[in-house]
Amino acid sequence: MFPLSKPLTLLRWRRVAASVRHHSSLTTELIENMDKKATWDRFYTENNSRTPTFKNFEWFFGFDSVRDFIMPLLQTKSHPDALLQVLDMGCGTSALGPCIYRHSPLPVRVTCADISPIAVRLMQEHIQAKAIQPNNVSSQLEFVELDCTHIHKHYGSSSVDLIVDKGTTDALLRSKEGKGKAALVLKQCLKVLRSSGSLLQFSDEDPDARLLWLETEAQEPGVMAADVGVQEVGELRGVCYYCYQVTPRCIVQE
Repeated sequence: MFPLSKPLTLLRWRRVAASVRHHSSLTTELIENMDKKATWDRFYTENNSRTPTFKNFEWFFGFDSVRDFIMPLLQTKSHPDALLQVLDMGCGTSALGPCIYRHSPLPVRVTCADISPIAVRLMQEHIQAKAIQPNNVSSQLEFVELDCTHIHKHYGSSSVDLIVDKGTTDALLRSKEGKGKAALVLKQCLKVLRSSGSLLQFSDEDPDARLLWLETEAQEPGVMAADVGVQEVGELRGVCYYCYQVTPRCIVQE
């Protein structure tokens, strides 16, 4: 329906992949198999081997570029005695989750989840060595190996306040076999989010394409529905990025 959308975004992903490429075969594997665990294990292993000390790798941009989209959603507790539950879905070795943990004035439990145990181990080792201190002494930070198509195995229904997705859905949608997984992930996100919660997708995909996909996949008559909005994050290296916010909508049973 949007014939220019996929080729343009693939070019952008090739540009990202080329910037971190260690072997040419990694670029091809990354583009074609971004929904596969083995691809990311290899990516993080090779990317980490390029530097003598650990360095966070950020897809698209870092926390400072999107903090004004994230932090306002963490101003109200869903329950007076509960930690706000935050999921950084497909965290890789990004500093995004740890930055939320470090800056949130309210107590949060930030779960940084990734399909790659290599990425999870690297982040665990990095945080242990760096000893990041939270803004709120009650806040918690954890790193877990988790396939994002299995979110329901880690969270119960209506238990999460915020899910942050910086490039994970993009990776699935642009993989040969990932489109069905992307739709499954979206539905699972909506099931585990509280009614007051939100899913934030940061992406370079044009709103004409992503909004239609979100509005279509987030609706299931009599089961689930969602409101979808978009804001422009800004332009970086000639590419425009967007924040798509998806919030569950109550289903009224007739």
